[in-house]
Amino acid sequence: MKRIQNKIAESRFSLAVMIVYGLGIWFLKGFLEQQLYLQLLFFAVSVYLMVELNNSNLLIRIYSRMVSCSFLALTCISAFILDSPNVLAVQLCMVASYSIMFRCYQDKNTPGKMFYAFLFIGLASTQFIQVLFFVPILWVLIGTKLIAFSFKTFFATILGLIVPYWFLVGYYFFIDDIETLMWHFISIAQFEPLLQYMELDLHIVITFVFILILSIIGIVHFLNNSLKDKIRTRVYYEIFIIMDIATAVFIVLQPHFADYLISLMIIPTSALLAHYIALTSTKVTNITFKVIVILILALTVYNLWTPSLPF
Repeated sequence: MKRIQNKIAESRFSLAVMIVYGLGIWFLKGFLEQQLYLQLLFFAVSVYLMVELNNSNLLIRIYSRMVSCSFLALTCISAFILDSPNVLAVQLCMVASYSIMFRCYQDKNTPGKMFYAFLFIGLASTQFIQVLFFVPILWVLIGTKLIAFSFKTFFATILGLIVPYWFLVGYYFFIDDIETLMWHFISIAQFEPLLQYMELDLHIVITFVFILILSIIGIVHFLNNSLKDKIRTRVYYEIFIIMDIATAVFIVLQPHFADYLISLMIIPTSALLAHYIALTSTKVTNITFKVIVILILALTVYNLWTPSLPF
């Protein structure tokens, strides 16, 4: 007999229900009153790309929409990022980048795809330049996990990162404000003091801790059960695990960037959580699933309606 977590994970209606749930959260957030049209558009495209990421790469070895459902739920609990088109744009760019990058598995002759994958990272960096700190990690993962690194692909990644700035230079030169662009580049070397949490919003702290716990659950589950997946799928999840850990460390060291980084951490955590929910069926995991759902609902309510408080 299937447990409730398996019935939900394998249901063909799960994503539709979650989309209705997500739209409800956006209306409660004040979608119409605050005119959050652009933010909702970015979010909707990200959800669609997560569906494609799962389908095209078979992240779950059974039929399940839990990757996109988990992404939708975790983004909605982070109500503090739903107001910001910049944060949601950066999240969208990273989802797009993963989607394209994974198509280069064991193919070193894909400079075109690598160009577009890093073009999206370059676009993300125009809003959050610190995302460039992940580029060396991605280079290593492309070479060691995807086995898709060559001189051509490396040059394509550099070109992809630079292209958005070609247009920005022209724009800022046209409006005679090149100094703004210079300060944007300089800001990558400006760091807040490490481990400064006192002025951090309590909503952000609680949300990060919750997502981190889900990430740990997903990572432990995957490492214990990875041999059941195909090699290619294991590679994708290993990339997610490394990026998840790197993002979490970045948040701990530089909590000043937590809103952007949490939006990026949601992407790999969603896949790891989905793998856990869809591919376990014990009494303990069923209880854990119910607790996670209750906490997601409670945290969503807390982040939507509780006033901001310092940590």
